[in-house]
Amino acid sequence: MTTLEAVDMTAGYLNKQVIEKLSVKIPEGKVTSLIGPNGSGKSTLLKSFTRILPVSEGKIIVNGSEIATYSPKMLARKISLLAQSSELPLGMTVSEVVSYGRYPYQKFFSGLNEADLHAIEWALEVTHLTNLKERELSSLSGGQAQRVWIAMALAQEADILILDEPTTFLDPAHQLEILQLLIEINQVKQTTILMSLHDINHASRFSDYLIGMKNGQLLVHGKPNEVITKEWMREIFEIDAQIIQLPETKKPVFLTYDLIKDRKEERG
Repeated sequence: MTTLEAVDMTAGYLNKQVIEKLSVKIPEGKVTSLIGPNGSGKSTLLKSFTRILPVSEGKIIVNGSEIATYSPKMLARKISLLAQSSELPLGMTVSEVVSYGRYPYQKFFSGLNEADLHAIEWALEVTHLTNLKERELSSLSGGQAQRVWIAMALAQEADILILDEPTTFLDPAHQLEILQLLIEINQVKQTTILMSLHDINHASRFSDYLIGMKNGQLLVHGKPNEVITKEWMREIFEIDAQIIQLPETKKPVFLTYDLIKDRKEERG
């Protein structure tokens, strides 16, 4: 398995630092979700983990080596990323899009070899897209298209799969479909999955570990029942939450929540 950690990392955009002096190690072979309000640094952290956004201070360590030492293709064999939004390519079939996941293994002007084809077929099968592989991506529903992007990431055969809000813009049924698929991938392939989620109940239900962030800082990390507590929800989200634990899963669930009375809104 591939290890991934941040050590005293600082990262941001232009003259604004979003994350400062953050350290965290992602559990291997587990499903970890980032939770926190908008602007807390979740996407910034995920982009730094994939080198889309370089850190200005500190280090990102992959398998004991600094991320800067990896070539793009070598890093892509370790970590794959599904970003928040992807433009739908016109005129491309599902199979063609998924085949782009094999770029870390291809040489210049070489076609797909047997290993590539096997990886593509496996990715299509596990995401339940085999019967749609000749369809144009632009003709699919939102949930189906999201599965195609996940299949492309899986075709990379990386040890770590990073997803930035993978259920955004999906209806409840398709949200569950995507999250259950990720759990299946984790269980079958022991793929380390790191994702950001806005739905706290989904984060609790589908994650082994949670990382709570606010204002670019890591406030808490641990198992769902250690993070989703009345106290931490008040600290992270500035809400008063009623939380119960489901007997069948032993995981916490939000019942209701409201703004805390002394919540301070930023204005400007």
